[in-house]
Amino acid sequence: MMQRPSGGRPPRAPVNKDAIGRAIKYLGRFKRQASLPYIFLVIATLSQLAVPKLVSGIIDAVSTGVAGKAVLDRLPSIPAGAVSSVLPQLLQFLKLPATLTLQQLTDTLNANVASAPSALLTAGIAIVVFSAFRGVFAFLQAYWAEKNSQQVAYDLRNELYEKVQRLSFSYYEKTQTGQLMIRATDDVEKLRLFIGQGLLQIVGALALIVGTLVILFTTNAQLALVVLPLLPVAMGLFMFFGAVSGPLFGKVQMRLSELNAVLQENLAGIKVVQAFVRERSEQERFDASANKLLNQQLQISRLFTFLFPVIFLVANLGQSAVLYFGGRDIVLGNLTIGVWQEFSLYLVYLFLPIAQLGIIVTQLGQAAASATRIFEILDAKSDVVDKPGAPALPAVKGEIAFDNVTFRYIGEGKPVLQNVSFTAHPGETVALLGATGSGKTSIINLLPRFYDPTEGAVKIDGHNLRDVTLESLRAQIGIVLQETTLFSGTIRDNIAYGRSDATMDEVIAAATAASAHDFIMGFPAGYDTPVGERGSTLSGGQKQRVAIARALLLNPRILILDDSTSSVDLATEARIQQALDTLMRNRTSVVIAQRISTVLNADQILVLDKGQIVARGTHKELIEDSPIYAEIYTSQLVGPNANAAGTQPALAAASA
Repeated sequence: MMQRPSGGRPPRAPVNKDAIGRAIKYLGRFKRQASLPYIFLVIATLSQLAVPKLVSGIIDAVSTGVAGKAVLDRLPSIPAGAVSSVLPQLLQFLKLPATLTLQQLTDTLNANVASAPSALLTAGIAIVVFSAFRGVFAFLQAYWAEKNSQQVAYDLRNELYEKVQRLSFSYYEKTQTGQLMIRATDDVEKLRLFIGQGLLQIVGALALIVGTLVILFTTNAQLALVVLPLLPVAMGLFMFFGAVSGPLFGKVQMRLSELNAVLQENLAGIKVVQAFVRERSEQERFDASANKLLNQQLQISRLFTFLFPVIFLVANLGQSAVLYFGGRDIVLGNLTIGVWQEFSLYLVYLFLPIAQLGIIVTQLGQAAASATRIFEILDAKSDVVDKPGAPALPAVKGEIAFDNVTFRYIGEGKPVLQNVSFTAHPGETVALLGATGSGKTSIINLLPRFYDPTEGAVKIDGHNLRDVTLESLRAQIGIVLQETTLFSGTIRDNIAYGRSDATMDEVIAAATAASAHDFIMGFPAGYDTPVGERGSTLSGGQKQRVAIARALLLNPRILILDDSTSSVDLATEARIQQALDTLMRNRTSVVIAQRISTVLNADQILVLDKGQIVARGTHKELIEDSPIYAEIYTSQLVGPNANAAGTQPALAAASA
């Protein structure tokens, strides 16, 4: 078995403020399409800003008409001698020129009363038109923003998936599967929501604030100055809460990843959980992780339940100031009721987007934390990469050479392989034998460059594996790992996994060679039988034979078999071994076996102990010259616990 380093979760990086900007740059891939939501946003905002002006006109038209009608009704009751003294007061009250005569005043008031209904109708129609404009363009901005954000999420998920396909094995030894899954799903979705909604809300809020301030100052600068000092206070609050909440959202995502990892591990090992009656302890483990997530989310909730009342307090202070100073100006005759009401409506436009920034801060904090976690993966460096300008490995003959190879896992001081050297000539079968942890699996992991040696070199046909491309190397190596992995789909799909263009005859030939054809045809659907998740509908031996057929279909010049017959009974093992003996002819094969009976006919047997080759040779040579090999042989095939069914063939082979 491969020795794995005792690595846990990698250290959590702090929230990277630049990560959110980097994610937003993905919108640049869509050029003009990315600008459409913001163009529509500007039109919708201008339509929204026009409404209070129209409302102000309606109120002033109504108040002017009402005041004019009241004056007209009272004029006949004023004594003729008092008209000259009352007229200047009426003109001042109505804010009309002091030079108007009584007749001109009467004509003006009649005109105001007559025009009031048409002014109301015109303003009402204009409000409906602007509201319709706002609705149409608000829909368009939301649609295109959603479309753009979905495309960004699509690109991010594809890049993440492509990246995790190519990261080296050492990365997965320190990163849990559940953490990778949550980054490709929940983290991407949180980032998408901010790009599709939060970013647009920020631009919309700023546009509405700036537009409102411009209108307020052009309408009544003195009254606008009453509200202005409150804006820096509100913005300062949001900057403070944004700085505090960002790291908290990062912790939430970390807790969510931990919870997902517990769930994923539990579901993957549910049979073991139930077999060992560990349901209660697993539930407690899940509860502990869920409780950490809950506490972290409650901490954020407490923060924002304090933020929103403070923001509304600031908004109410602004409203109170406008009510007081605006009301005073109305009494003094310096402000009309319509303008005062207009100011009140624009004040809503000023503080509503500021209040919305509370929600935006939440999305921004989540998105920044998620973007940081996403780019941690996208920026992760693989330990095994193609050298710049590396050529493809030409068609190989199959000579394998380990030249003084030493290997240790990253972060581990003690090497798992030390000064290993051997050569396998084309067509030879090299068997690796040794106790668990002796370094067998590490050797076969170096051959397809799942890892690179710490010292020394691994060569195929004289080519150092570091000097050729990974794809060209692995395409010429067939591998059957000890831990069989099948994918959802049919048996045929799994056999043809490495060669999707293979014909049915080629699939059947590979299955027959792996002694899998008979049991496959025993299923009602034959090769179209679904294997279930991770091959759950097949037995261990059946999965092993499908995996062998998958490797054989590639017709590789180099074949790696990692204890590939360990999950089958002795009779099936004999059939598979007979087929493999034929198929490994003229191929260079590296075989790991726990049972010595599977390596008796190897051209070269390497006996490993504590990462070193302690003996090498054929079976006949080792049985005479190697005490370790003789001890393994005796314990398995001659000792009192030896299986009688397997002893006779092995002894016969040994004496041949």
